[in-house]
Amino acid sequence: MKQITSALLFSFTLSLTADAAENWPRFRGPAGTGHHVGAPLPTKWGPQNILWRVELKGDGHSSPVNWGHRIFLTTATDQGRTRFVLALDARDGKLLWERAISCDSPGKTHGMNSFATPTCVTDGERVIAFFDRAGIHCFDLDGKPLWSQTLGEFPGPWGVAASPILVGDRVIQNCDAQGPSSIVALDKKTGKILWRTPREDKPMGGWSTPIEIRAGNRSEVVVNCQTGLDAYDPATGKPLWNCRGFNGRGEPVPEFAHGLLFAVNGLPGDVYAVRPGGSGDVSETHRVWHTPRPKVRDVASPIVVGDYLFVIDMKGIATTYEARSGKVLWSETIPVVPASSTAQGASGKAAAPQKIRSAFTASPIESGGLIYLNTEFGETLVIRPGPKLDIIARNSLGDRAGELFRASPAPINGRLYLRSNRALYCIGAK
Repeated sequence: MKQITSALLFSFTLSLTADAAENWPRFRGPAGTGHHVGAPLPTKWGPQNILWRVELKGDGHSSPVNWGHRIFLTTATDQGRTRFVLALDARDGKLLWERAISCDSPGKTHGMNSFATPTCVTDGERVIAFFDRAGIHCFDLDGKPLWSQTLGEFPGPWGVAASPILVGDRVIQNCDAQGPSSIVALDKKTGKILWRTPREDKPMGGWSTPIEIRAGNRSEVVVNCQTGLDAYDPATGKPLWNCRGFNGRGEPVPEFAHGLLFAVNGLPGDVYAVRPGGSGDVSETHRVWHTPRPKVRDVASPIVVGDYLFVIDMKGIATTYEARSGKVLWSETIPVVPASSTAQGASGKAAAPQKIRSAFTASPIESGGLIYLNTEFGETLVIRPGPKLDIIARNSLGDRAGELFRASPAPINGRLYLRSNRALYCIGAK
């Protein structure tokens, strides 16, 4: 009987572990750096592998997140005057609930942005969504409102993109703007502001989602910004250190691997690696290396797989660096298939790739040692990282003209969820 009980307990523990691994609870997964551990994902697919597609009201670029079978997304209508939090069933795309948030004075946003770009965060009990001057809002998983809080006016023409994260019982929100900026911690149960740390006024704003890392025995919340990387104590908001970057904007999320933070700037500038755990200005003491980048904007976040650091700019110049040294291993332009050319013709062959102005704005993810990278036109490249470019698959959803895919993919239970500005797709084996 004791053996049976132990076996059942072991099986139950494995089940809980497996379930936990399949939750993708925040922007770019549990650690915020795009790495997936769970059921294997498909590597090759086509329109026949779309298990379902759901049209979303309004427009948005937030990425899908989930807890269990619930997927959470945000959208906006009427030029940002109404924002929505949506809960969908991951199994069939059925709408479980939606909650509307009104905003009489939505402000402005850039043409490449939207009024629903920040991604939700969930801990299995609540889901939290941030909508710039429309506030930050918390619901239980059945859609019951729990609390709301306003965080500022967010001046400027760019809008926001930073997603909330959870660190223990705190919600951490980067509130960069073109003007007064701050980083804020709220009690996740009540919405009460626990601390607010002013940040340097940004002439162009900043849009990066923070990540939490461990530096020795210390927890650090690190955020990319207009001037470089900043680190804070998540318990108190005290600034810990900063490292100067090489240009502005600062929307890509830093990667953390091999005990180093890897960052690109947003505007053209060097990629660099920083050792965390310092104090004050660590630009000369903790920046381990920096290497020039192509003179094109970086919007997608960098990702490290094994010893390889992979970065791609907006025009499709992909570069792989030796992660520990910054040495360039290769740099090549990846041609892109526009949406109107992705469907197969009468011959059954896909249209030849065509070079276009820009197409790579979604941050990649890694699963099973492979990089999954979306183009804005609904094509997903699967790349094996290594000392040379190795594209093992180019996967098309068919002709999706009029849709833009700027959200990061979400891997859940062996399926891949791809969000365009107006629809959500579920990709898997039929």
